[in-house]
Amino acid sequence: MSASNQEFFIPAGNGVSEFTEKRSRFIGYLFHVTEEKEALAQIAAVKSKHYDAKHNVYAYLIRETGAMRYSDDGEPQGTAGMPVLEVLRREGLTDVCCVVTRYFGGVLLGAGGLTRAYARAAKDVVAATGIHVMRPFQTLFVTCPYPLFERVKRSLSGAGGILSDAQYGADIQLTLLLPLETGDAFSASLTELSSGSIQAVPGEVVFRGVPV
Repeated sequence: MSASNQEFFIPAGNGVSEFTEKRSRFIGYLFHVTEEKEALAQIAAVKSKHYDAKHNVYAYLIRETGAMRYSDDGEPQGTAGMPVLEVLRREGLTDVCCVVTRYFGGVLLGAGGLTRAYARAAKDVVAATGIHVMRPFQTLFVTCPYPLFERVKRSLSGAGGILSDAQYGADIQLTLLLPLETGDAFSASLTELSSGSIQAVPGEVVFRGVPV
């Protein structure tokens, strides 16, 4: 498998979590983004929503370009953006943007306290949102007679595949997604169960998110 077909980890969606530490309110936001401009748009949206907050700290990583950025947004250097970024990196996440909003509660946390609080905010929102592994799947196009449809579906399930689309006409036009490691075996099983009447036509390799 080439490097471009290696699996990678992303947020399962967009999420939010919140806690209070010594009267300071920390609100963590997590976003799945695929471009730097998307990350910047999400950061801007959070800043607009929490315009009255003292700090809107962020970190993001983009897979395609390798972009990796963070900001302490007025907190002492190294106590905010970097801890958030390190949590994302330890979780193995990419195509991800995390923003942590802090409403100052009047009690100083100190450098160590800030570092722990921002790291906790990032950990909490990652846990609340969940993680998906993006895996490469081979697209296969199959013309399936109705009497064989259930057998094809059973074979597909056994190969860890996904029925992406089905168009019903004289026959059923199926769009299937197969893990790269099982695609060839599945195609062979189609030939066997149909006595050679069904042929799988390969399409492009696509990435699909699967819960971790």
